[in-house]
Amino acid sequence: MAEDFSFSIEKQIGVISHGRGGWQVELNLVSWGGREAKYDIRSWSPDHQKMGKGITMTKEELNTLAQIINSMEN
Repeated sequence: MAEDFSFSIEKQIGVISHGRGGWQVELNLVSWGGREAKYDIRSWSPDHQKMGKGITMTKEELNTLAQIINSMEN
């Protein structure tokens, strides 16, 4: 297991969806273990002390994801 599981939400960007008990899926800029902050999509408890599984991306990866989503047909 990781020895340094510290995190810091550097910037709250937006809420993607709302869940039970006040949990929300959010896009944030998060620093994990004191490293450079990356874009992060995951569910968070109302006090941001508990989290669900998520995905962390660099700005380039986030831009690529945005391009993929924008190219999708509705």
